[in-house]
Amino acid sequence: MRLVHRRFPVLTPALALLLLGTACGGPVATGERPTASAGHFPLTITNCGVDVTFDGPPERIILLESAPVATMRALGVLDSVVLRAGAFPPEYYDAETNAALRAIPSLGEELDSSGHLQISEEVIIAQQPDLVLGLPDGVTREGLEAVGINVLVQPTMCPGGVGATTFDDVYEQINTYGRLFDRQDRAAELVASLRQRVAAVEKAVEKAVGRPRRSAAVLYPTIGGGVGYAYGNESMAHPQLESAGFTNVYADVDERVFEVTLEDVLEQDPDVLVLLHVDGDPDAVKDAVVNLPGADALTAVRNDDILVQLFNFTEPPTPLSVDGLERIHETFGADS
Repeated sequence: MRLVHRRFPVLTPALALLLLGTACGGPVATGERPTASAGHFPLTITNCGVDVTFDGPPERIILLESAPVATMRALGVLDSVVLRAGAFPPEYYDAETNAALRAIPSLGEELDSSGHLQISEEVIIAQQPDLVLGLPDGVTREGLEAVGINVLVQPTMCPGGVGATTFDDVYEQINTYGRLFDRQDRAAELVASLRQRVAAVEKAVEKAVGRPRRSAAVLYPTIGGGVGYAYGNESMAHPQLESAGFTNVYADVDERVFEVTLEDVLEQDPDVLVLLHVDGDPDAVKDAVVNLPGADALTAVRNDDILVQLFNFTEPPTPLSVDGLERIHETFGADS
């Protein structure tokens, strides 16, 4: 099989169209691990190999990605976000969370043709936040930290990656936020709830005795430009498919995300396709694949076993990834 593996810059996960962080490193250098002295604070979090120290819970946050919202809402700390920028698709959240997001002033939602958030470092610095969540193109950790602004990036989006991803990455990130915002009890409750939900899906899959295990692929289509990108075992797509009872056709690829062609996908011929997108019309995303010349030879296309879902329902590891698991199971579980 011909796979074109190409490395990409780290992008804000909910906003970058290709959302292609590299994933070649191990957890030691990039995993997010909080450590604190007696009395909890100061708290140091190692993020992308950089020690980030907090004297207390952040109170003035600029949110440049949608991934942290579900956890922050569950912990009751979304009110610490004073400004946001980029896209926050309402499909991710309940009505109360969407109302809270709308109440947060926006620095802009301008995206370039590739879906990248367009915002300058100077605009962020002028707002004097004590924490920035997410790093879009043109904004650097070094530039913000030079003026005393802390930065946290989703660990799977770090330049070195985190290696093979599991649902434990979801729980670890929640616990990190729990310590950061001094909400450890709420974090523990959220983790326990998510564990139960994942276990419920896995138990339902185990009960499907006698049904053949089907194959699946998670793709990020490039509208108008071929199939686009697929997700290997260092992405959250892999444990999602495994827990939903599918075999990831790219399970042997030790990368988070990589470029593929239609010929690549045809060779694997997955029974099911999960197509990711950032925003916009899901039908256009599906059409970008099924209308490719030769795509009708794919089993998933012939049987219309295709689910289109928003990116954060899979990546990066957050509570939304559990929502995404349930969506996959609800869509295909009866036949998996």
